[in-house]
Amino acid sequence: MNNIWKIYMLSLISFLVGTSQFVISGILDQVAASVGVPVSAAGQLITVFALANAIGTPVFMVATAKIDRRNQLLLALAIIFLGIVSTLALPGFEFLMVSRIILGVGTGIFVVTSYSTAADLALPGRQAGAMSNIALGYSVSLVLGVPIGRVIASAYDWKVIFWGIGIFTVLGFIAIAKTIPSMKSEAPIPLGEQLAMLKNPKITFALGVSLFVFTGYSVVNTYIAPFLTSTISISGGGVSVILFALGIASLFGSKLGGFLADRIGTIRILIGSMVVQALSLGLVSTFSGYAVVVISLLMIWAIGAWMFGPTQNFNLLSIAPKASGIMLSLNSTFVQLGFAAGAGIGGIAVDGSSILAICWIGTAAVAVALFITVALLGITRSLSSERG
Repeated sequence: MNNIWKIYMLSLISFLVGTSQFVISGILDQVAASVGVPVSAAGQLITVFALANAIGTPVFMVATAKIDRRNQLLLALAIIFLGIVSTLALPGFEFLMVSRIILGVGTGIFVVTSYSTAADLALPGRQAGAMSNIALGYSVSLVLGVPIGRVIASAYDWKVIFWGIGIFTVLGFIAIAKTIPSMKSEAPIPLGEQLAMLKNPKITFALGVSLFVFTGYSVVNTYIAPFLTSTISISGGGVSVILFALGIASLFGSKLGGFLADRIGTIRILIGSMVVQALSLGLVSTFSGYAVVVISLLMIWAIGAWMFGPTQNFNLLSIAPKASGIMLSLNSTFVQLGFAAGAGIGGIAVDGSSILAICWIGTAAVAVALFITVALLGITRSLSSERG
């Protein structure tokens, strides 16, 4: 098999892996009903997934450092398959929580390893494009995987989705075993070395921005399906259409962020994306009775949120250009911690207040991130003028 097709294969499996993570947000109300828990409790399935991903991935990557990349990919898919089997076979909400923890670890290992594998398979000078294909596969799971999952869950049962993911995981395992050559893994970055970077206040504040932005995103995204069904009284099929539209908006925002950052500056795009997120979420609560306005504002919010991601990665690399691997690893951890915090906080809000509260909490989280960014910018300029 040509190396280009091997990269596309990894991208396709990344779509599958991404769907196993994100699909829960699109069917959260149905999962909650099937296991007999409130929607707020079901939201913690996303919390434990994200925590397992954030904490378990770097630990497992260090522990498996001596295993070649093909075997790391196979190990990741084996862990994912175990998580899917436990999802399907074990009864009750508690076992479902354990299954999400297993899936979180497996997903994290696969995504990290597939990036480096794709870069090694690519022709010289095309490594960035190969890695972007992996990111694209992961992102498209939001565009297609989540709404398709909603359609399947509405027509049959939400577990049918995981039957499909399980079957394709086995096929992916076979494909990798037969086509990906043995590749020596790079020495992993020790956890101590990664944590040492947090001594730099500029890095700590920048990662804090990621934490708060993705907390705000997760608060809303985790409960988006019950929010839509309760706020604008839309049916299951309508929810799938809206989820698809939000996925398209996310993809567009991701591309737009990188495009504009190259032309008008990283900081301006970061600030602009956060302003867009805060305003759109605030207005959603104000116009909650108007379906067309709410859907339009949510699409604007999704564009703003996904403009932030690639732009923030570039911003972090510019802060510490000689430690790019550490910075991307740390940012990934803080993003997942944001997902976990958002799902947890959103669950408390949904349980104790109106579901509209998630929009105000999302607005507040992004506003904190915006304040940190502006404050950090002011400190940086002040230091620069003193040195000058």
